Amino acid sequence: MSQVCILRQHILIIIALLYVALAPSTTIGQSLPAQDLKRYTSDLPFTFPEIATPQIPDRSFIITSFGAVGDGVHDNTRAISDAIRECTKSGGGRVVVPQGMWLTGPIQFESHLNLVLEKGAVILFSNVLTDYSLVNVPPEGSEYKCISPISGINLTDVAITGEGIIDGAGEAWRPMKKSKYTAQEWKERVASGGVLSEDGNMWWPSASASKGEAYLKQLKKEKKKLSKEDYEAARDYLRPNLVKFVQCKNVLLDGPTFENSPAWNINPVFCENVIVRNIHIRNEWSAQNGDGIDFKSCRNVLMADCVVDAGDDGICLKSGRLYPSRALVPCENIVIANCTVYRAHGGFVIGSTVYGGIMNVSVKNCTFIGTDVGLRFKSSRTRGGIVENIFVDRITMRDIENEAIKFEMYYQDAASEQASTEDRTPQFRKIFMTNIVCIGAKSAGILQGLPESPLHEITIDGYTATSKLGLQCQDAGGITLKNLSIKPSEGPAFTFTSCKDLLLEKSICAPGANPFLRIEGEQNRNIQLVSIDMAPAKKDIEFTGNATPDAVIRK
Repeated sequence: MSQVCILRQHILIIIALLYVALAPSTTIGQSLPAQDLKRYTSDLPFTFPEIATPQIPDRSFIITSFGAVGDGVHDNTRAISDAIRECTKSGGGRVVVPQGMWLTGPIQFESHLNLVLEKGAVILFSNVLTDYSLVNVPPEGSEYKCISPISGINLTDVAITGEGIIDGAGEAWRPMKKSKYTAQEWKERVASGGVLSEDGNMWWPSASASKGEAYLKQLKKEKKKLSKEDYEAARDYLRPNLVKFVQCKNVLLDGPTFENSPAWNINPVFCENVIVRNIHIRNEWSAQNGDGIDFKSCRNVLMADCVVDAGDDGICLKSGRLYPSRALVPCENIVIANCTVYRAHGGFVIGSTVYGGIMNVSVKNCTFIGTDVGLRFKSSRTRGGIVENIFVDRITMRDIENEAIKFEMYYQDAASEQASTEDRTPQFRKIFMTNIVCIGAKSAGILQGLPESPLHEITIDGYTATSKLGLQCQDAGGITLKNLSIKPSEGPAFTFTSCKDLLLEKSICAPGANPFLRIEGEQNRNIQLVSIDMAPAKKDIEFTGNATPDAVIRK
């Protein structure tokens, strides 16, 4: 670089620093009016603490002042890193990404930082996998994974705002299932290189990616502890999440589009005071493990006015352990409001890993269109904890591929998972769903607990559904179903199997139902039918599998 260019760059930096020194001291926290937050968090059925918003100084550091070039080709990793470093040295502020296509490697956050993407700005992450170093951070513990394109750990006051786009170059990482693509798309992908599975149904971007899972499983059998070098051989398999904040306080995502992640799009882990609003999350529907947003063991969370279109679960809550203490950390005090989810494995999801517990959750005014499942609650005997005080209200669904509502306690419940001496049996209880409408689904719902841990205190009050199949309950107790209108095109509107203390009240019987209600199995007890006119049905109640009429009480 010539001396003239160096001098010019130094002058630009000096100008930027002078601008910073003269900048006012207002903060991003002041730009979030309290009433905007309270309109979502007031009148909740549980106590919701006041969320602390990021306090970030009103200083700007424009990445072009540090040598960044927005042509989609120039590597801006150093320029963005330098801008963040200068911002941090000054006590924090905004790192501004103007209009343009900004190619970069991983971005590591610091405290008191707001990454601002102006309208027309696109951050395009590198598709060179070796640009992403292997890192060892909580909660993985002793395991390694490729660093996320955007990451931060143990930080305070961080934000990503603006109207731009963040693209994770996920196509360089993700495997592809043949069944999810047209013949032409599959032909083009195979011709591009990569590796096919033995059965020809899965494409991987490299041999390292295709063999990574089997390699690590075998190595873990042979060695008590794996080194970083051991993981290096499987790095292409160790796909990162696009945005990962771990143990951070006061986090704000407001405005941008987050898309095309190598794996999950957004993943706050053990974070406190998290606000996510006005953002778009996009992964193509065929993206393997392409979750929209997963909050793991977070507390005091507001997600509002967002749109999600994902390749796996849409909006998901999980909980687990904090490494190295191994303490169980719940996911609690969560509000999800006014969000829309399109293609996803689940619109709103809890699980499957919930052994830290999940409690005090409100989901309201949300719409799910074309998701595999609408409201999805999943766990297994090896992943369970207590899930309670969940309140779901005013949900609209359309064209749901499978179940509109689904409780599944056998999710991937396989012997392949390591046995544990701890009690990880899931307990799902005190879950209240009201004012739900679903137009078009394979099933109105499946509520299935475990024989040793039945679903308990589940209430659905006000549910209208048109579907192929009706609503099924199995291994459940203390269930209340009120003001339901379930209209399946075939089979019974309701099927109860091994249910005890179940109330079905003021529910509409669709004309021609055959039967309206099916009771299966000899373990049904105290099933109460209150204020139900079954005259329109061809058959009112059918008893199968040794079920007896004394299990039902009509009032």
